[in-house]
Amino acid sequence: MSNTRALTVALTPETGLARYLSEIRKFPMLEKDEEFMLAKRWQTHEDPQAAHRLVTSHLRLVAKIAMGYRGYGLPMGEVISEGNVGLMQAVKKFDPEKGFRLATYAMWWIRASIQEYILRSWSLVKMGTTAAQKKLFFNLRRMKGEMQALEDGDLRPEHVTQIATKLAVSEDEVVSMNRRLSAPDSSLNAPMSVDGDSEWQDWLADEDNPGQETKIAEAQEFSQRMTLLQEAMTTLNERERHIIQERRLKDEPATLEELSEQYNVSRERIRQIEVRAFEKLQKEMKKVAKERGLIGR
Repeated sequence: MSNTRALTVALTPETGLARYLSEIRKFPMLEKDEEFMLAKRWQTHEDPQAAHRLVTSHLRLVAKIAMGYRGYGLPMGEVISEGNVGLMQAVKKFDPEKGFRLATYAMWWIRASIQEYILRSWSLVKMGTTAAQKKLFFNLRRMKGEMQALEDGDLRPEHVTQIATKLAVSEDEVVSMNRRLSAPDSSLNAPMSVDGDSEWQDWLADEDNPGQETKIAEAQEFSQRMTLLQEAMTTLNERERHIIQERRLKDEPATLEELSEQYNVSRERIRQIEVRAFEKLQKEMKKVAKERGLIGR
Protein backbone atom coordinates (compact mmCIF):
# COMPACT_ATOMS: atom_id res chain seq x y z
CA MET A 1 0.00 0.00 0.00
CA SER A 2 2.95 2.29 -0.62
CA ASN A 3 1.06 4.61 -2.98
CA THR A 4 -1.62 5.26 -0.39
CA ARG A 5 0.97 5.79 2.33
CA ALA A 6 2.61 8.40 0.09
CA LEU A 7 -0.71 10.26 -0.03
CA THR A 8 -0.81 10.19 3.76
CA VAL A 9 2.73 11.49 4.12
CA ALA A 10 1.94 14.34 1.71
CA LEU A 11 -0.60 15.75 4.16
CA THR A 12 0.32 18.97 5.94
CA PRO A 13 -1.86 21.02 8.31
CA GLU A 14 -1.99 24.01 5.94
CA THR A 15 -1.69 24.28 2.16
CA GLY A 16 -1.04 20.55 1.67
CA LEU A 17 -4.37 19.67 3.28
CA ALA A 18 -6.46 21.74 0.88
CA ARG A 19 -4.66 20.16 -2.07
CA TYR A 20 -5.07 16.69 -0.59
CA LEU A 21 -8.82 17.11 -0.02
CA SER A 22 -9.21 18.26 -3.60
CA GLU A 23 -7.21 15.31 -4.94
CA ILE A 24 -9.08 12.57 -3.09
CA ARG A 25 -12.34 13.67 -4.70
CA LYS A 26 -10.96 12.39 -8.00
CA PHE A 27 -10.93 8.74 -6.89
CA PRO A 28 -14.13 6.98 -8.04
CA MET A 29 -16.41 5.10 -5.69
CA LEU A 30 -16.65 1.33 -6.13
CA GLU A 31 -19.76 -0.64 -6.94
CA LYS A 32 -20.51 -3.51 -4.58
CA ASP A 33 -19.43 -6.28 -6.98
CA GLU A 34 -16.24 -4.44 -7.91
CA GLU A 35 -15.38 -3.90 -4.26
CA PHE A 36 -15.96 -7.60 -3.56
CA MET A 37 -13.65 -8.72 -6.36
CA LEU A 38 -10.89 -6.31 -5.34
CA ALA A 39 -11.15 -7.42 -1.71
CA LYS A 40 -10.90 -11.07 -2.78
CA ARG A 41 -7.83 -10.28 -4.91
CA TRP A 42 -6.14 -8.68 -1.92
CA GLN A 43 -7.24 -11.44 0.46
CA THR A 44 -6.13 -14.25 -1.86
CA HIS A 45 -3.13 -12.83 -3.68
CA GLU A 46 -2.20 -9.69 -1.69
CA ASP A 47 -2.48 -7.73 -4.92
CA PRO A 48 -1.16 -4.22 -4.06
CA GLN A 49 -3.15 -2.60 -6.87
CA ALA A 50 -6.38 -4.06 -5.50
CA ALA A 51 -5.53 -2.75 -2.03
CA HIS A 52 -4.65 0.66 -3.46
CA ARG A 53 -8.04 0.98 -5.17
CA LEU A 54 -9.88 -0.14 -2.05
CA VAL A 55 -8.08 2.44 0.06
CA THR A 56 -8.23 5.39 -2.33
CA SER A 57 -11.96 4.90 -2.95
CA HIS A 58 -12.55 5.40 0.80
CA LEU A 59 -10.26 8.36 1.50
CA ARG A 60 -13.24 10.72 1.41
CA LEU A 61 -14.90 8.64 4.13
CA VAL A 62 -11.79 9.09 6.31
CA ALA A 63 -11.82 12.86 5.74
CA LYS A 64 -15.51 13.06 6.66
CA ILE A 65 -15.01 11.09 9.89
CA ALA A 66 -11.89 13.09 10.75
CA MET A 67 -13.80 16.38 10.45
CA GLY A 68 -15.93 15.20 13.35
CA TYR A 69 -12.84 15.51 15.57
CA ARG A 70 -11.87 19.02 14.48
CA GLY A 71 -12.75 20.46 17.92
CA TYR A 72 -9.77 18.99 19.76
CA GLY A 73 -7.25 21.61 18.64
CA LEU A 74 -5.04 19.20 16.66
CA PRO A 75 -3.79 19.67 13.07
CA MET A 76 -6.50 18.29 10.81
CA GLY A 77 -3.94 16.94 8.39
CA GLU A 78 -2.49 14.74 11.12
CA VAL A 79 -5.94 13.59 12.24
CA ILE A 80 -6.76 12.53 8.66
CA SER A 81 -3.37 10.81 8.37
CA GLU A 82 -4.16 8.73 11.45
CA GLY A 83 -7.57 7.89 10.02
CA ASN A 84 -5.88 6.71 6.83
CA VAL A 85 -3.71 4.37 8.88
CA GLY A 86 -6.88 2.89 10.37
CA LEU A 87 -8.38 2.54 6.88
CA MET A 88 -5.32 0.61 5.66
CA GLN A 89 -5.56 -1.70 8.66
CA ALA A 90 -9.22 -2.28 7.86
CA VAL A 91 -8.44 -3.17 4.23
CA LYS A 92 -5.81 -5.69 5.35
CA LYS A 93 -8.29 -7.46 7.65
CA PHE A 94 -11.51 -7.03 5.62
CA ASP A 95 -13.35 -10.23 4.73
CA PRO A 96 -15.83 -9.61 1.87
CA GLU A 97 -17.49 -12.97 2.51
CA LYS A 98 -19.08 -11.53 5.67
CA GLY A 99 -21.63 -9.78 3.47
CA PHE A 100 -21.18 -6.13 4.45
CA ARG A 101 -19.38 -3.29 2.71
CA LEU A 102 -15.84 -2.16 3.44
CA ALA A 103 -17.04 1.30 4.55
CA THR A 104 -19.09 -0.26 7.35
CA TYR A 105 -16.16 -2.33 8.60
CA ALA A 106 -13.60 0.45 8.14
CA MET A 107 -15.51 2.98 10.25
CA TRP A 108 -14.44 1.22 13.46
CA TRP A 109 -10.78 1.13 12.47
CA ILE A 110 -10.74 4.74 11.30
CA ARG A 111 -12.35 6.06 14.49
CA ALA A 112 -10.15 3.88 16.71
CA SER A 113 -6.97 5.10 15.04
CA ILE A 114 -8.01 8.74 15.27
CA GLN A 115 -9.08 8.44 18.89
CA GLU A 116 -5.81 6.77 19.89
CA TYR A 117 -3.91 9.65 18.26
CA ILE A 118 -6.02 12.25 20.08
CA LEU A 119 -5.53 10.54 23.43
CA ARG A 120 -1.78 10.36 22.86
CA SER A 121 -1.76 14.07 22.03
CA TRP A 122 -3.83 15.29 24.99
CA SER A 123 -1.56 15.16 28.02
CA LEU A 124 -4.43 16.09 30.34
CA VAL A 125 -6.36 13.06 29.18
CA LYS A 126 -3.64 10.44 28.91
CA MET A 127 -2.49 10.94 32.51
CA GLY A 128 -4.41 8.49 34.69
CA THR A 129 -7.34 8.15 32.28
CA THR A 130 -9.93 5.47 33.01
CA ALA A 131 -12.10 3.79 30.40
CA ALA A 132 -15.06 5.83 31.65
CA GLN A 133 -13.13 9.09 31.27
CA LYS A 134 -12.13 8.18 27.72
CA LYS A 135 -15.78 7.55 26.92
CA LEU A 136 -16.66 10.90 28.47
CA PHE A 137 -13.90 12.62 26.50
CA PHE A 138 -15.25 11.41 23.15
CA ASN A 139 -18.97 11.75 23.90
CA LEU A 140 -19.20 15.03 25.79
CA ARG A 141 -19.31 17.31 22.73
CA ARG A 142 -21.95 15.17 21.03
CA MET A 143 -24.17 15.09 24.10
CA LYS A 144 -23.79 18.84 24.63
CA GLY A 145 -24.90 19.31 21.03
CA GLU A 146 -27.97 17.13 21.57
CA MET A 147 -28.85 19.24 24.61
CA GLN A 148 -28.08 22.48 22.75
CA ALA A 149 -25.63 23.29 25.54
CA LEU A 150 -22.67 24.41 23.46
CA GLU A 151 -22.28 27.87 24.97
CA ASP A 152 -19.01 28.77 26.66
CA GLY A 153 -18.61 28.26 30.40
CA ASP A 154 -19.86 25.61 32.80
CA LEU A 155 -22.78 23.35 32.01
CA ARG A 156 -26.12 23.84 33.73
CA PRO A 157 -26.60 21.48 36.71
CA GLU A 158 -29.37 19.50 35.02
CA HIS A 159 -27.14 18.91 31.98
CA VAL A 160 -24.27 17.76 34.19
CA THR A 161 -26.57 15.27 35.93
CA GLN A 162 -27.98 13.94 32.68
CA ILE A 163 -24.55 13.42 31.10
CA ALA A 164 -23.12 11.82 34.24
CA THR A 165 -26.03 9.38 34.42
CA LYS A 166 -25.90 8.37 30.75
CA LEU A 167 -22.12 7.85 30.73
CA ALA A 168 -21.86 6.33 34.23
CA VAL A 169 -19.33 8.87 35.52
CA SER A 170 -19.41 11.32 38.39
CA GLU A 171 -20.76 14.83 38.00
CA ASP A 172 -17.37 16.21 39.03
CA GLU A 173 -15.76 14.35 36.13
CA VAL A 174 -18.27 15.88 33.70
CA VAL A 175 -17.56 19.40 34.97
CA SER A 176 -13.80 18.84 34.87
CA MET A 177 -13.79 17.39 31.35
CA ASN A 178 -16.04 20.15 30.07
CA ARG A 179 -13.55 22.72 31.32
CA ARG A 180 -10.68 20.89 29.64
CA LEU A 181 -12.52 20.99 26.33
CA SER A 182 -13.74 24.57 26.70
CA ALA A 183 -11.21 26.11 24.32
CA PRO A 184 -13.05 27.65 21.37
CA ASP A 185 -13.16 25.65 18.14
CA SER A 186 -11.57 26.96 15.00
CA SER A 187 -14.01 28.91 12.89
CA LEU A 188 -15.73 26.81 10.26
CA ASN A 189 -15.38 29.76 7.91
CA ALA A 190 -11.61 29.89 8.30
CA PRO A 191 -9.80 29.20 5.00
CA MET A 192 -7.96 25.89 4.80
CA SER A 193 -5.16 27.43 2.77
CA VAL A 194 -3.56 30.76 2.12
CA ASP A 195 -5.45 31.26 -1.13
CA GLY A 196 -8.70 31.29 0.87
CA ASP A 197 -10.71 29.50 -1.84
CA SER A 198 -11.83 26.63 0.37
CA GLU A 199 -13.31 26.71 3.87
CA TRP A 200 -13.58 24.03 6.55
CA GLN A 201 -17.36 24.07 6.38
CA ASP A 202 -17.17 23.03 2.71
CA TRP A 203 -15.97 19.63 3.90
CA LEU A 204 -18.63 19.00 6.51
CA ALA A 205 -21.37 16.50 5.85
CA ASP A 206 -24.09 17.60 3.44
CA GLU A 207 -27.13 16.36 5.33
CA ASP A 208 -29.39 16.77 2.30
CA ASN A 209 -27.08 14.86 -0.04
CA PRO A 210 -24.82 12.44 1.83
CA GLY A 211 -22.21 10.55 -0.19
CA GLN A 212 -22.90 7.07 -1.45
CA GLU A 213 -20.33 5.46 0.82
CA THR A 214 -21.76 7.27 3.86
CA LYS A 215 -25.35 6.24 3.16
CA ILE A 216 -24.38 2.61 2.64
CA ALA A 217 -22.11 2.45 5.68
CA GLU A 218 -24.49 4.23 8.04
CA ALA A 219 -27.48 2.13 6.97
CA GLN A 220 -25.57 -1.11 7.44
CA GLU A 221 -24.01 0.04 10.70
CA PHE A 222 -27.43 1.01 12.10
CA SER A 223 -28.95 -2.32 11.08
CA GLN A 224 -26.08 -4.27 12.62
CA ARG A 225 -26.17 -2.26 15.84
CA MET A 226 -29.92 -2.83 16.20
CA THR A 227 -29.46 -6.56 15.66
CA LEU A 228 -26.66 -6.68 18.23
CA LEU A 229 -28.72 -4.65 20.69
CA GLN A 230 -31.77 -6.90 20.35
CA GLU A 231 -29.65 -10.00 20.90
CA ALA A 232 -27.76 -8.47 23.83
CA MET A 233 -31.03 -7.44 25.52
CA THR A 234 -31.85 -11.13 25.97
CA THR A 235 -28.91 -11.41 28.42
CA LEU A 236 -30.64 -9.01 30.84
CA ASN A 237 -33.27 -10.00 33.33
CA GLU A 238 -36.78 -8.58 33.07
CA ARG A 239 -36.20 -5.66 35.44
CA GLU A 240 -32.92 -4.68 33.77
CA ARG A 241 -34.52 -4.79 30.30
CA HIS A 242 -37.42 -2.63 31.43
CA ILE A 243 -35.18 -0.03 33.08
CA ILE A 244 -32.90 0.16 30.03
CA GLN A 245 -35.90 0.54 27.73
CA GLU A 246 -37.39 3.25 29.91
CA ARG A 247 -34.13 5.15 30.52
CA ARG A 248 -32.12 4.66 27.31
CA LEU A 249 -34.38 3.66 24.44
CA LYS A 250 -37.27 6.12 24.65
CA ASP A 251 -37.44 9.57 23.10
CA GLU A 252 -38.67 10.87 26.47
CA PRO A 253 -36.85 8.77 29.11
CA ALA A 254 -38.50 7.97 32.43
CA THR A 255 -37.00 9.68 35.47
CA LEU A 256 -35.21 7.85 38.27
CA GLU A 257 -37.98 9.01 40.58
CA GLU A 258 -40.72 7.44 38.44
CA LEU A 259 -38.94 4.09 38.27
CA SER A 260 -38.02 4.11 41.94
CA GLU A 261 -41.70 4.46 42.83
CA GLN A 262 -42.65 1.71 40.40
CA TYR A 263 -40.14 -0.77 41.87
CA ASN A 264 -40.35 0.55 45.43
CA VAL A 265 -36.59 1.12 45.70
CA SER A 266 -34.41 4.20 45.95
CA ARG A 267 -33.43 6.39 42.99
CA GLU A 268 -29.80 5.42 43.59
CA ARG A 269 -30.72 1.74 43.32
CA ILE A 270 -32.41 2.35 39.95
CA ARG A 271 -29.32 4.24 38.76
CA GLN A 272 -27.07 1.36 39.83
CA ILE A 273 -29.23 -1.19 38.00
CA GLU A 274 -29.24 0.99 34.89
CA VAL A 275 -25.46 1.43 34.88
CA ARG A 276 -24.79 -2.27 35.46
CA ALA A 277 -27.29 -3.34 32.79
CA PHE A 278 -25.83 -0.89 30.29
CA GLU A 279 -22.31 -2.22 30.95
CA LYS A 280 -23.58 -5.78 30.40
CA LEU A 281 -25.14 -4.72 27.09
CA GLN A 282 -21.95 -3.06 25.89
CA LYS A 283 -19.82 -6.06 26.83
CA GLU A 284 -22.15 -8.53 25.11
CA MET A 285 -22.51 -6.41 21.95
CA LYS A 286 -18.74 -5.99 21.67
CA LYS A 287 -18.15 -9.71 22.19
CA VAL A 288 -20.63 -10.74 19.51
CA ALA A 289 -19.40 -8.04 17.11
CA LYS A 290 -15.84 -9.36 17.41
CA GLU A 291 -16.99 -12.96 16.93
CA ARG A 292 -18.75 -11.94 13.69
CA GLY A 293 -15.84 -9.87 12.44
CA LEU A 294 -17.79 -6.60 12.57
CA ILE A 295 -15.02 -4.81 14.50
CA GLY A 296 -11.30 -5.32 14.91
CA ARG A 297 -9.91 -7.76 17.42
